Amino acid sequence: MEGTTLDRLETGRKATVSQLLAPRGEQLRLMELGFIPGRTVSALQAAPWGDPVAYAVCGAVIALRRSDASQILIH
Repeated sequence: MEGTTLDRLETGRKATVSQLLAPRGEQLRLMELGFIPGRTVSALQAAPWGDPVAYAVCGAVIALRRSDASQILIH
């Protein structure tokens, strides 16, 4: 899974955040939500139409649009 983005993580799988690709302001927002390099994230469930997707990170469940998740590099 090296070099892929969070929007491609399959439901039920885990990965580690490696880098945020978003612009600086967006990086800060994602980090405040818990998407910090080195943290484990799990894809829990997608909405019936596929967007947003619920992710478990830092003991919380966060729903992200796929466009936002595509800015989070995982391994």
